[in-house]
This record gives sequence, C-alpha cells and structure tokens, in this order.
Amino acid sequence: MAHLFEGVGVALATPFTNNEVDYQALERHVDFLLKNNVKAIIVNGTTAESPTLTDNEKTQVLEAVIKQVNHRVTIIAGTGTNNTAKSIQASLRAKELGADAIMLITPYYNKTNQRGLIKHFETIANEVKLPVVLYNVPSRTNMTINPETVETLSHNDYIIAIKDATNDFAYYEEVKKRINQAEFALYSGNDDNVVEFYNRGGNGVISVIANVIPQEFQALYDAKQRGENITKSFEPISKLLSTLSCDVNPIPIKALTSHLGFGNYELRLPLLPLEAAETKVLINAYEQFKAGEL
Repeated sequence: MAHLFEGVGVALATPFTNNEVDYQALERHVDFLLKNNVKAIIVNGTTAESPTLTDNEKTQVLEAVIKQVNHRVTIIAGTGTNNTAKSIQASLRAKELGADAIMLITPYYNKTNQRGLIKHFETIANEVKLPVVLYNVPSRTNMTINPETVETLSHNDYIIAIKDATNDFAYYEEVKKRINQAEFALYSGNDDNVVEFYNRGGNGVISVIANVIPQEFQALYDAKQRGENITKSFEPISKLLSTLSCDVNPIPIKALTSHLGFGNYELRLPLLPLEAAETKVLINAYEQFKAGEL
C-alpha cells in the first residue's frame, strides 16, 4: 500500500475571530497551503486546539476543509481521545465526511498499558476501516507506544503510519527495524529534527511551522530526495523554529498565522496569546526569514 503522503503534512491551526471559528480565514489559509505544495493537511489535532473545539465545530471545520481541498491532497482527521468508544464515534463521522485517514493519539490521563494500547487502536481501526496514523507524543500524554507495540499494530491492515513526536532517535531506530517501511510510514512530529529524521530514512513530517512556510519546508524534503545535503539550507528554518520555542504550541504559531491574515491572534483558554513584545520578536524573525536575512 502506498504511503498516505511523502514530505510535509501540515498540522492545521484553527483561526478564531471573536472566539468563533473564522471559516473565511480557514479557507484563505487552506488555499495558501495548497498553493504552496503541502502534501497533506491534518485537521483537528493538537495545533488546532482540538480540546477546546466543540464536536460540532470539529465536524464543520473538517467538512469545510474536505470540501475545499476536493481530493487534491490527503486529509487526515485527528479523532483520537482517551475514550475508545468516543474515538470510534468521531472517526466514523470523519469517514462519513470524506476524510482519507484518521490520526489517533495515545489515551492520556486514564492511561492504559501496552496491551490496552493494542486493544484500543485495533478496536478503532477494525470498526472504522480507514487508514490510521498512530500519534506518539509522550511529552503531552506521559506515555509511549513501545516499539514492540508499534510492530504488533503495524500488522493490522488499517494501521499504516506513526507520527513520532518522541524526538528520540534510539526509539525511532528500534521502531524502524521492526516495521516494513514499504507499507508503514514514519513521520516526524518535531519540526526541529527533520534533517536527522530524513537522513535516517523518515517519510516526512507532520508540521507546525508549515502553517506559515509550507513551500520552504516541502522544498527541504524534496532536496533530500534528490540526494542533496540539506543541513545548511535548514539553518534559517532552525533559527525561525528557535524563536517559536518561546512558548507551547500552538501559542507562537498562531501569532504568525494571524500575521498572515488567517484570523485574529486569538486562542481559547486555557491558552493565552504571547505578550506584545514576544509577538513582535516572532514576527520580526519571520519577516527576516522570508527576506533571506535569518
């Protein structure tokens, strides 16, 4: 089976204006991403502030993006929760709307063990019958999908990729040797490690920074596929990423999506925007990057 995408998938931010989803801004943002060569769009994930979106908003956002994209790139819906039944319900809705795949985070708070993870992911996959991207982000969930568990899950017909946000290359290599990469894709969940991730044979990235530099980030992957050394060309991106590390995602990236005209600089509580001075530093760095001065 072919991979869902190769290169850059963008973890789409949700634009707000006066605390409501701004669907016109969403359309402009998706249009910008399509024109700038992204290979996939991930809807209702971490960067989308999905915990603060209502079920109705998640449905409307996903429906709007699917309709606009119209099969031009892969649409992956974030439908994972810490409740298996609710995850199935959300995943079936995404399938009904026309999503190409679903992304499932590990259960959090009511954490399970590795046997529970296998049962959780396989139950959803077998019920929904849609391609599944596993999402391993221990920094947010305080648990990991062990490499042996990934191996077991990779034998399920529907579980075909992992978003690895561990930033741990020992983990990556252990997973890689246990799966058939022709059928199971490895995507980074960390924008700052893509050079090493690609050098080790990764299939792409599910990216935050691609919300605002989609073309440049995909060009990096394309250059690597041509056999080029991408270390130097990554340096300006790395500098921009270091300015984004001033706070937790998606607080900084939404300062930049707002700067580009995709909604106001608003987040929903418990997240708050950066202070004005920090926002200015971030926007200046972005402008320097675009001007080739970073």
